[in-house]
Amino acid sequence: MSKTASPGPKTAGSDPQGTIPLEVIASLILFAAAIAALIAANSPIAAPFKSFWELPFTIGLGDFAITDSLKLWIKNGLMAIFFLHVGLEIKNEFMEGALSDRKRAILPLVAAVGGIAVPALIYLVMVGADRDLVRGWAIPTATDIAFAIGVVGLLGSRVPPALKAFLLAVAVIDDLAAITIIAVFYSGAIQLAPLGIAVAATIGLMVLSSVRVTLIAPYLAVGLLLWIALYYSGLSPTLAGVITAAFVPMGDGQGGSPLHRLEGLLRRPVLFVIMPIFALANAGVAFSGTASVTSVLAYSVALALIIGKPAGILLAVALATWTGLAAMPRDTGWRQMAGAGALAGIGFTMSLFVGYLAFGDGPAMDQVRLGVLTGSAISALIGAALLWPRAESRPSARSA
Repeated sequence: MSKTASPGPKTAGSDPQGTIPLEVIASLILFAAAIAALIAANSPIAAPFKSFWELPFTIGLGDFAITDSLKLWIKNGLMAIFFLHVGLEIKNEFMEGALSDRKRAILPLVAAVGGIAVPALIYLVMVGADRDLVRGWAIPTATDIAFAIGVVGLLGSRVPPALKAFLLAVAVIDDLAAITIIAVFYSGAIQLAPLGIAVAATIGLMVLSSVRVTLIAPYLAVGLLLWIALYYSGLSPTLAGVITAAFVPMGDGQGGSPLHRLEGLLRRPVLFVIMPIFALANAGVAFSGTASVTSVLAYSVALALIIGKPAGILLAVALATWTGLAAMPRDTGWRQMAGAGALAGIGFTMSLFVGYLAFGDGPAMDQVRLGVLTGSAISALIGAALLWPRAESRPSARSA
């Protein structure tokens, strides 16, 4: 779920040696981790593999310690770091990148709304009145930025640069929406005392930012306090990452950028450690067990990703362009736009994360895993097939 970077100390979206984009390499590693999880879950080591992620792990000393399973540490701890990185990217895009200009932001904003609403609607229609399944409505609304941009990187010049920027912006807005959904719909019972500490920590971050503290360490220290408070409050502690990122300053007035420095520090650990570990812990589906692609939950998730994402994006783009609200990206036709919409249906890690919040671990989550993996794989193939023919460069008065 990483992306090409806005202006900063690193080369946008590429290895410093200027050869293979990091997102492409990261996507291949992520794919390998998912395959490894699937193989392990359907092999003689399935039981110990599953038990490994349930092992208890303690961080802290004495009364100041938290004990959780490895899987929950990944969900609450590593994913908080992931969301810190995502939050920095989102802020970067709004301040300096594809969303910094109102006119440039309108089309991906409208497209993202369509790409969130239609998959959710399709999912709800397909699960019907089953109250136990309705809470999974947000699963197909997410986009895995790393995989989507990785596929684009593999396609190279076949994808117009403006369309790459469009897909990136849509995915960033998707992530922002997913973070909001997590905060509003997937938090537990609220404990007021820890929540008060979380509010105080947030005010502390605001003060650090307002007095223009440019050292990264104070933000991380207060962010850790915020994580602990949210953990005990009942809210998802992953929100600490996003809140912390919102207050990390863009620049120090002397040509440096704490935000760019922190984003650069986190980029490789997130791409090459955190995301593969999350996939390894959550992508394993035992096909001989409770998971079946014919189950309502599995095929509702899969079809919402495969059909809902591109349909929602195409409908929204058509409405925005036909009404004159926005223009198509330069050198982009409807086939390329459909391809980008299909790639937005690669939910993978983000959809798995939302599914885990919605259903916890168990038979329902097995169905979610199967639906997400199936829908994401088919979406990737459809998107690549639509984008494979080279686009003809054709300037248009209605392209931007």
